[in-house]
Amino acid sequence: MKLTFILIHILVSASLIGVILLQSGKGGLGKAFGGDQAYRTRRGAEKLIFRATIALAVLFFITSMVNMFIR
Repeated sequence: MKLTFILIHILVSASLIGVILLQSGKGGLGKAFGGDQAYRTRRGAEKLIFRATIALAVLFFITSMVNMFIR
Protein backbone atom coordinates (compact mmCIF):
# COMPACT_ATOMS: atom_id res chain seq x y z
CA MET A 1 0.00 0.00 0.00
CA LYS A 2 2.79 2.41 0.92
CA LEU A 3 4.65 1.58 -2.29
CA THR A 4 1.58 2.50 -4.32
CA PHE A 5 1.34 5.93 -2.67
CA ILE A 6 5.08 6.49 -3.12
CA LEU A 7 4.78 5.75 -6.83
CA ILE A 8 1.77 8.08 -7.12
CA HIS A 9 3.75 10.75 -5.26
CA ILE A 10 6.68 10.38 -7.67
CA LEU A 11 4.37 10.66 -10.70
CA VAL A 12 2.66 13.74 -9.29
CA SER A 13 6.05 15.29 -8.49
CA ALA A 14 7.40 14.73 -11.99
CA SER A 15 4.19 16.07 -13.53
CA LEU A 16 4.29 19.16 -11.33
CA ILE A 17 7.89 19.85 -12.34
CA GLY A 18 6.99 19.47 -16.00
CA VAL A 19 3.99 21.78 -15.79
CA ILE A 20 5.99 24.43 -13.93
CA LEU A 21 8.72 24.30 -16.56
CA LEU A 22 6.12 24.80 -19.29
CA GLN A 23 5.12 28.11 -17.76
CA SER A 24 6.95 31.15 -18.97
CA GLY A 25 8.36 33.85 -16.71
CA LYS A 26 6.62 37.22 -16.62
CA GLY A 27 5.06 37.17 -20.06
CA GLY A 28 3.28 33.87 -19.86
CA LEU A 29 2.85 31.32 -22.61
CA GLY A 30 1.57 33.90 -25.09
CA LYS A 31 4.79 35.92 -24.98
CA ALA A 32 6.80 32.83 -25.77
CA PHE A 33 4.97 32.58 -29.10
CA GLY A 34 5.21 36.23 -30.11
CA GLY A 35 2.41 37.95 -28.22
CA ASP A 36 3.61 40.98 -26.29
CA GLN A 37 0.83 42.67 -24.35
CA ALA A 38 1.25 44.51 -21.08
CA TYR A 39 -2.10 43.51 -19.58
CA ARG A 40 -4.21 40.56 -20.57
CA THR A 41 -6.04 37.57 -19.20
CA ARG A 42 -5.02 33.93 -19.35
CA ARG A 43 -6.55 32.10 -22.27
CA GLY A 44 -6.41 28.69 -23.85
CA ALA A 45 -3.37 26.57 -23.09
CA GLU A 46 -1.97 29.06 -20.59
CA LYS A 47 -5.14 28.86 -18.50
CA LEU A 48 -5.10 25.07 -18.67
CA ILE A 49 -1.45 24.92 -17.56
CA PHE A 50 -2.16 27.37 -14.71
CA ARG A 51 -5.06 25.27 -13.42
CA ALA A 52 -3.10 22.04 -13.85
CA THR A 53 -0.31 23.52 -11.74
CA ILE A 54 -2.73 24.32 -8.93
CA ALA A 55 -4.34 20.86 -9.10
CA LEU A 56 -0.97 19.08 -9.11
CA ALA A 57 0.26 21.18 -6.19
CA VAL A 58 -2.80 20.17 -4.17
CA LEU A 59 -2.30 16.51 -5.13
CA PHE A 60 1.36 16.79 -4.15
CA PHE A 61 0.36 18.09 -0.72
CA ILE A 62 -2.24 15.34 -0.25
CA THR A 63 0.14 12.56 -1.29
CA SER A 64 2.80 14.01 1.02
CA MET A 65 0.39 13.86 3.97
CA VAL A 66 -0.77 10.34 3.07
CA ASN A 67 2.83 9.10 2.80
CA MET A 68 3.63 10.66 6.15
CA PHE A 69 0.81 8.91 8.00
CA ILE A 70 0.87 5.48 6.33
CA ARG A 71 3.12 2.87 7.89
